[in-house]
Amino acid sequence: MTVPLYYEDAYSTACEARVVARGDDGIILDRSVFYPGGGGQPSDRGIIRWGETEARVTDIRRGPAGAVHVLDVPGPAVGESVECAIDWARRHALMRAHTALHILCGVIWRDFKASVTGAQMEVGAARMDFELERMDAEFSRDIEARALAEIEASRVVTSRDLPRDEAFEIPDLIRTRINLLPPGIIRVRVVEIVGLDLQADGGTHVANTRHVGAFRVVGHESKGRLNKRLRIALD
Repeated sequence: MTVPLYYEDAYSTACEARVVARGDDGIILDRSVFYPGGGGQPSDRGIIRWGETEARVTDIRRGPAGAVHVLDVPGPAVGESVECAIDWARRHALMRAHTALHILCGVIWRDFKASVTGAQMEVGAARMDFELERMDAEFSRDIEARALAEIEASRVVTSRDLPRDEAFEIPDLIRTRINLLPPGIIRVRVVEIVGLDLQADGGTHVANTRHVGAFRVVGHESKGRLNKRLRIALD
């Protein structure tokens, strides 16, 4: 399996690695800074170099043997050493967006006890759906103000891995309406915004809420009687 360096340090932008498998769809590395996507966060993009060749990483796909790095040219041979570099501007924008959604989730769970029914993010924007009956312009403005207060509070963001049984002793660890954590996962990654939010999550995040930066709620929609959507933008 690929060692996930993005979990050891989400701010790491480059690494050296060795090719452990190669196929028509891409290569698998023994270690990688490329996040393979999940939980609404897209996979990283960037560059992999070996010898005189430089390839663009156009996608990362999760697989049973490790993360498959999809390249725009034929990949290096098994056993070859490579240099990896992510598109940091893109990654950091997604880290900001993911942390902003955690703030949104934390505020709405704390104040309204509403579960998450879906989420998706991209560079500069994101959306999150909640199990709520009411959603209007006044409510979205109120949520924006509460979220901005948490950003300005400069709350520390941490992560750690816990044994599954220990993790599930944490109250309200799963904030989604349906528990999407596969039963085969024996260790659970827990992300905490200290003083606001604590939940199971597999994405990458900024180290402090103030790093989210400029944040706005830019839209709200009803997706059903008990399914309401908030859209956010990050400048």
